[in-house]
Amino acid sequence: MSMAVFFTYALAIHFLNFKGLPMLGLALGCFLFGTASAIWGWRLDTECPRDEPIRFNRARRKVYVYRFRSNAFKLFSRTEWGVQVDVFDWDDLHAEYCSAYGPMGTGGKIEMVMLAVREPGTNIAKDRFKFAGSQEDGESYWTIAQLFMQQGPEAIPAFDRPPRDWNNEDDTLNIARRLAPKVKWPEHIDLESRTAPC
Repeated sequence: MSMAVFFTYALAIHFLNFKGLPMLGLALGCFLFGTASAIWGWRLDTECPRDEPIRFNRARRKVYVYRFRSNAFKLFSRTEWGVQVDVFDWDDLHAEYCSAYGPMGTGGKIEMVMLAVREPGTNIAKDRFKFAGSQEDGESYWTIAQLFMQQGPEAIPAFDRPPRDWNNEDDTLNIARRLAPKVKWPEHIDLESRTAPC
């Protein structure tokens, strides 16, 4: 990202060396594009939370998704940027595997498992969210989620290590991870996602 911003600023300076209104317009356009790209990258780096957890509530048969959203076309918006908590019915969820070749250094394959939220009684997906970064992890996590929602916590296998708490990583040497906002559920959602209905 920083190289793209540097390149657009270099183009702006290059176009300023020429005379005429069209070159001044090109320089101004490059400068504005570089500034917008820098603001977008800065907001992504500083506002994206440490984690995007998913909570499964067996008693309510609900799934609570904590996710970050951004909008490159509304850089200064408070409503289009930030954390959004969505609540879905467990019975409407369906796991999907998808893969694509992405523009990576090795031309690598990007694969992930998404959870699709279907409209009740249909196979039409009205929303999707990322569940796992690989097919193997996705199959394992989805099986564990199904066991928990169908049979309860007793059905979940014992793990060698406790789950990782991303909020307690203040001793890491990764500065970006230290500066990232901690996961903070809204109070009413935090209470609802941890309790059974009255």
